[in-house]
Amino acid sequence: MPTIDQSLIINAPTGRVFDLARSIDAHTASTSQTGERAIGGRTSGLIELGERVRWEARHFGITQQLEVEITQFERPHMFENTMIGGAFKSFTHQHYFSETSGVTTMRDVFNFRAPLGVLGRMAEYLFLKRYMERFLQFRNEYVKEIAESSDWKRYLHSNGSCT
Repeated sequence: MPTIDQSLIINAPTGRVFDLARSIDAHTASTSQTGERAIGGRTSGLIELGERVRWEARHFGITQQLEVEITQFERPHMFENTMIGGAFKSFTHQHYFSETSGVTTMRDVFNFRAPLGVLGRMAEYLFLKRYMERFLQFRNEYVKEIAESSDWKRYLHSNGSCT
């Protein structure tokens, strides 16, 4: 099972970064290159433990749907989303946050398995892992950009999370 492990330093408080990482609206804005949008479950605001969201996006020229559930949640240090249904055979995505002197380290650990047995495993190592690394890196850079500017208020203030 391929694992992607990425970390990023963000000059913002952990609570703010944590909430931006679980914001449906920030996620949608950060994935505009794939047209990702929430179409079911929690479709805006901050997702919480036990809640689900169904995403629709275009990857590899194909419109796909993916449903995830927040299966672990320890604000502001960690949350995990687990695939309930979608194009992957399975995945878990853990988000970790730690702060030192007002600077947050955001770490993502993404474990996944492609469908289609041997063909899926070949795809994982030939292109899918690199694709997902770039996708997550782009999304995380977006979170960093908004967390370090005043743009974070657009996603959190109206939700009562003025961190």
